[in-house]
Amino acid sequence: MIKLLATLALLALAPAAYAADTLPPDLAAVSDAFDKAQIDGDGAALGRILADDYRLIGGGANVEDKAQFIADFTAPGFKLDPFTVREKIDKVWADGAITGGLVDFCGTDGGKHFCQTFRFSDVWARRDGTWKLVYSQVTRVPPPAPTPATP
Repeated sequence: MIKLLATLALLALAPAAYAADTLPPDLAAVSDAFDKAQIDGDGAALGRILADDYRLIGGGANVEDKAQFIADFTAPGFKLDPFTVREKIDKVWADGAITGGLVDFCGTDGGKHFCQTFRFSDVWARRDGTWKLVYSQVTRVPPPAPTPATP
C-alpha cells in the first residue's frame, strides 16, 4: 500500500515537475538577455549564454557553431532591429526547455537593409545551475503570394 501511494504521489507531481508552458523566471531572464545580446551585437553576453557545444541550423540549412554565431552578430556593419516574437512556444521540463515562435528578423548588413520572417526554436539546457542555449533552428517563412487581380 505504501508503494502504491508513493507511486501515485510521484505520478501526480510528474507533469508539474517535467512539463510546463510557462518559463521559470531565471530562464525567461536569460532568454530575454539572449534577444537583447543579438540586437546589441554583444559578443560577451552571447558568449555567456551560448553553450560551448552550441549549434545553429540556419534558414538555408547551414550549420554554425558558437564562434560563427557570435561572429555573425558582432560583424562590422551588421545591426539587428528590435524584434517581437509572435506565436510564442514555451515548453519546459526538469533541466531543459524549448522556446520559439515567429519573428520578423530585420536590420542592416553591409549598408543594405534586410528583412526575413522566420519560425525558430531554441533548445535550452540547465548546466551547473545555469541555463545555456545549446541548439537553435530557424526556418524561413516565404513571403505571402500576391493575390491575383480581379477583373
